[in-house]
Amino acid sequence: MQDHACVRDEAVHRDTRPELRPTSRKSRSLDCKICEHIATIKSASLIEEHEQDFELRVQMSGYKRMRRQHQKQLIALENRLKAEMDEHRLRLQKELETQANNTYIELERLAKRHVAQTDKEMKSVAAEERRIQQQIVAQQKKELTSFLENQKKEYRLCKDKIKEEMDNDPCIPKEEKQERLSRHKETMQRSQAEEEAHLLAQQRLVYDRSCRALKRRSLLRKHEFEQEQLREELNKKRTQKEMEHALMIRQDESTQDLERRQLQMLQKLRIELMRLQHQTELENQEEYNNRRQRELHRKHTLEQRQQPRNLKTLEMQIKKQFQDTCKVQNKQYKALRNHQLEVSPKGDHKTILKALKEEQTRKLAILAEQYEKSINEMMASQMRLEAEQETECQALKQQLKQEMELLDAYQKKTKSQMETQHEREQQKLEQKVSIRRAHLEQKIEEELAALQKERTERIKHLLERQDREMNAFDTESRSLGFGSLGSIDFPKEDNR
Repeated sequence: MQDHACVRDEAVHRDTRPELRPTSRKSRSLDCKICEHIATIKSASLIEEHEQDFELRVQMSGYKRMRRQHQKQLIALENRLKAEMDEHRLRLQKELETQANNTYIELERLAKRHVAQTDKEMKSVAAEERRIQQQIVAQQKKELTSFLENQKKEYRLCKDKIKEEMDNDPCIPKEEKQERLSRHKETMQRSQAEEEAHLLAQQRLVYDRSCRALKRRSLLRKHEFEQEQLREELNKKRTQKEMEHALMIRQDESTQDLERRQLQMLQKLRIELMRLQHQTELENQEEYNNRRQRELHRKHTLEQRQQPRNLKTLEMQIKKQFQDTCKVQNKQYKALRNHQLEVSPKGDHKTILKALKEEQTRKLAILAEQYEKSINEMMASQMRLEAEQETECQALKQQLKQEMELLDAYQKKTKSQMETQHEREQQKLEQKVSIRRAHLEQKIEEELAALQKERTERIKHLLERQDREMNAFDTESRSLGFGSLGSIDFPKEDNR
């Protein structure tokens, strides 16, 4: 349009006659109208820019709101998983406390049962000693009775034999017979009394030795019973400790499963939220791209709609200006021709007319050339507009493509960073699980070693104490003159 105004100004300045000045005022009026139209377009574009800014603000506000919502979801999940883990650990602690209480109750119950069994066994041993002692006493009484009966028989036989011998010898006086019989009786009685005393002494020695042997056997039975009870107690402790270790291993495995499941849930939510975020970013970018393309398309459509009307108006104005100029020049030609004909001789009229005609033709040719040039420049402006619009389209497409590529690269980078973070978290969890399991196994080994050490020491101390007790008893037995007591057989009960 500035080119068109310059053409018009040049056409006016070439002919400075007063008749041509109104045409320049018409051109300025047309330029003012075009400027007013252009100002109207700029105002509309400003409105569109405000609308675009509003849409961008709304879009960004929704994006930020989505990010805040995602953050709240992650925090809520982390809090829920933490509460679940705390509850899990509290439950495991209660299980261990219950197991420890059960172990304590079982050992207390076993200790009470051992006390009851010990009392029962000691009573049984005492009853067995009394029974065997009574059997020994009865046996010795039976032996003594039999011994005394044999002595009586032997005494009567000897007495009858002496009487028979003295009766067969009539030379022996009666007093001598009576004296001999009395001396024999005293000798027999003294001999039998000595044999009875010897038998009683032997029986007493056998009884005392048997009682001592019974006490030794009771001590052995007590030692065996103590060893059996100690083994039962130690086996019970080991069983309870193994149950506790099995519970700790199960708890560790359940904790591992829970930790892996929680990490999987957290990472799954992160991945899902990132997918939604990337999808929203793509949708927003696509919406932004479509909006930019629509805006450019509207702008170009508006320019295309405006351009034909402007061109047509300019073309009509240029054509009217050309026609008005031609009319003015025709009037000027006629006025000049008449004036020249009036002041010139009649013989020069033909030459003057020819010169004026040629000048008029030359000026009209110049005007026609300017008209064609203006029309061509106007058409060229249309082609420049299409080229500029195509350039703008290509530039916008390239810009939007670069922005989409940047967004894609950014999303791939954030996805890769999240995958790396998830791998680090997984490795950290596996390392944590491995270290905790190693510590647990080390603790189990240490507790088993301590339990085995306690078992060895308690058995050793028991055997040493029992050995001391047995050595002291045997030493006392030897000092009492009983010698070895391990080969004595005792009578058994009839119902056994």
